[in-house]
Amino acid sequence: MSAVTPEHVMQVGFGFWASKTLLSAVELGVFSALAIAPADLPTLQRKLGLHQRSAPDFLDGLVALKLLKRENGIYSNAADTDLFLDRAKPSYVGGILEMANNRLYGIWGSLTEALRSGEPQNETKGGGEDIFAALYADPGQLRGFLSAMSGLSAGAAHAIAAKFPWRDYKTFLDLGSAQGMVPATIARAYPHLTGIGFDLPSIKAVFEEFIAQSGTGDRVRFRGGNFFEDRLPKVDVAILGHILHDWDLTQKKMLLSKVYDALPNGGAVIVYDAIIDDDRRENVFGLMMSLNMLIETTGGFDYTGKDCQAWMREVGFSQTRVEPLIGPDSMVIGLK
Repeated sequence: MSAVTPEHVMQVGFGFWASKTLLSAVELGVFSALAIAPADLPTLQRKLGLHQRSAPDFLDGLVALKLLKRENGIYSNAADTDLFLDRAKPSYVGGILEMANNRLYGIWGSLTEALRSGEPQNETKGGGEDIFAALYADPGQLRGFLSAMSGLSAGAAHAIAAKFPWRDYKTFLDLGSAQGMVPATIARAYPHLTGIGFDLPSIKAVFEEFIAQSGTGDRVRFRGGNFFEDRLPKVDVAILGHILHDWDLTQKKMLLSKVYDALPNGGAVIVYDAIIDDDRRENVFGLMMSLNMLIETTGGFDYTGKDCQAWMREVGFSQTRVEPLIGPDSMVIGLK
């Protein structure tokens, strides 16, 4: 029997060191700079505006974290950081990391208070404005938030396009569509589909710009509205991606019921989130995301596949199943 050591405890306890090192690298544009050309230490120090005291440890720390490579004194990106953290590439997912750096890193410092009070610790703390109202009212913050949601959804969107039987359907709705990453990805993969992105009216211009750039503007359109107050468009398939976890149980069931009413017989709902495993011991990201909902919302929480299937059946869906997507994300499918 191997000896018990404190290694795992210390690694988790000081995990914020590695996290903040990556987040600062994204903020400073390290990966975008190296995507243009590999560089030595003096060149990178100059390009990034680093102090001579910090540069060697910072860059070599990124090497040790397997985020950069260094050969003969020349730094270059690792394969994943080159593809996903270069701002010039369409595969860039750093928007969600930018949000983590600008907002989440700070407010997670109040996790202990949230655990004791059950109250949000973000901008709403002390009677501030609702987080979504605040984000949607500020054009600069809104664009950053929508970009972050695209980064969070990009991998899942491709997996949904590949794993769901889209050839059996003609129309779809993405509820809470943000920039439009999911409808654009699905529409590109299936030219016979037409889709709707449904979100608050203030994001229309951002959505239409993103969809036009994706080349799907002839088949994907925007519908402005409030999904709690307004009637949903009639479609064959409705998607709720990283939406359901924002709300309390009553609101979750209300949304699923509204979706059920909008679908025809034979229609389908796809709910995807960082679905927690039914035994609640494996999907670390899903459980941490639920704590993030504690910090960010008044009643939101993440949930297991078993939970979601039970809610779907309660509102009327006759067949349900859970399918893994990518990383921590899974989708729960319900058929009417």
